[in-house]
Amino acid sequence: MACAPNPFADPVIHASYARCREIARRAGSSFYPSFFLLPRSKRRAMEALYAFMRHSDDLADGPQPLEHRRQALAEWRGLVEAVLPSGMRASGTAPVLGEAATVGLSDVLLLPALADTVRRFGIPPEHLLAVLDGLAMDLDVRAYATFDELQGYCRLVGSAPGLVCLYVWGFSGDDALDLAGRCGVAFQLTNILRDLGQDAAGGRVYLPESDLRECGYTRDDLLCGVVNEPFERLVLLEGSRARSLYHEGADLIDRLARDGRRMFGMMTSLYHHLLDEVLRRRRELFVRRIRLGAWSKLRIAARWALLPPRRSSLP
Repeated sequence: MACAPNPFADPVIHASYARCREIARRAGSSFYPSFFLLPRSKRRAMEALYAFMRHSDDLADGPQPLEHRRQALAEWRGLVEAVLPSGMRASGTAPVLGEAATVGLSDVLLLPALADTVRRFGIPPEHLLAVLDGLAMDLDVRAYATFDELQGYCRLVGSAPGLVCLYVWGFSGDDALDLAGRCGVAFQLTNILRDLGQDAAGGRVYLPESDLRECGYTRDDLLCGVVNEPFERLVLLEGSRARSLYHEGADLIDRLARDGRRMFGMMTSLYHHLLDEVLRRRRELFVRRIRLGAWSKLRIAARWALLPPRRSSLP
C-alpha cells in the first residue's frame, strides 16, 4: 500500500501519540514492556494501535446500557473509517471529527496517531475494521454452536490485532498471515478461559455448545459456576486446542524482521504461560481472575530482552 499523505498537522499528530502512550502505559498490560524491545518509530506505532484496541474494547464492554454501547461503537467506527486511507474525504482536507454524539475529545485525540501509523506501515484498514466487527458481534451474540463458529469470532478480536502488528514488525513469507492468525486464536482462547467467571456473571458463554455436550456440562452449569469433573474436561479440551495453536503459530518468529522477533516471543511466552496457569488452577476460575506472578513476568521479559530470539524457546 502506498503511503498516503496524512491530513493532520504535525503538532496534532505528536499530541495524539502522546495520548496513546499515556493510555498504553496506564493500562498495566503485560504486553506494554515488550514495546520497548522495538525502535522508537515502531514503539510509537504499537502504542497507537494498543490505544485504539483498548478504547474500542472499552466502548463495547463498558457499564452503559446495551443500546448506548452499540451506538458509541458505531460512531467510533465511522470516525475511524474517516481517517483511514480508504475513507479519506475527496477534498484532501482533515476529516471533521467530533460530530458523533457519544464520542468525546479525548476519544478523537487517538485518531491522528492511528492514521499516521496506518500510513507509515501500510496496514490494510480491513484488519482494524475486523476488530470493530468482532466487538460489535460481542454485543449481540451470546452463544456459539460449534468451535468453528467460535474460531470465526476469535479471528476477528484475536487474530486481526495480530495481523495489524505484523505490518509494524515487518514480515516475509506467504504463510506469515496464517501463522499470525493461529496465534491470535490461541491468545483469544486463553482470554476466554481466564475470564470464564467474569463472562458468566454477565450472561456470556463463549465455549461452544457442542463442546459442552461432549463433556457432559451445560450452559446453566457454567452460568451458575459449577465446578466438577465435566467442567475440568471442558477447560482441558479448550486448553489443548489453544496449546496446539500456539505450537503451530510459533513458527511465525522465523518470518519476522529481527526487531519484531523479540516482541512476538515475549508476548507469546507470556500468554502461553498464562494458559498453563489457567489450566493448572482451573478449579479457581469462578473465584478469581488468574494472573501471572510478577516474578514469572520478569523472567520471561529478561529471557526475550537478553537472549537470542529463537523458535526453540517457544512452545
